[in-house]
Amino acid sequence: MSTLLTPNPDAMTLPQPRNPLHGITLAQMLLALVERIGWEAMGAAVSIRCFTHDPSIASSLKFLRRTPCSTTSSELPTRQ
Repeated sequence: MSTLLTPNPDAMTLPQPRNPLHGITLAQMLLALVERIGWEAMGAAVSIRCFTHDPSIASSLKFLRRTPCSTTSSELPTRQ
């Protein structure tokens, strides 16, 4: 497990042993994906503008938090 994907103890109120993403924030997931595969590969895997046109952590987090269907789409590369 990447050091960026260390669970946040404050977010872990109830144990969820079958949920590997429990305690991992969206920002931690996004940073780990950028570190691991880069913006270009993320844009190819999930065609959303915040990954393909002048990508940044801030703009991506803003989009992903405001768009419910995008969260599901962006989780796909982390599960492969």
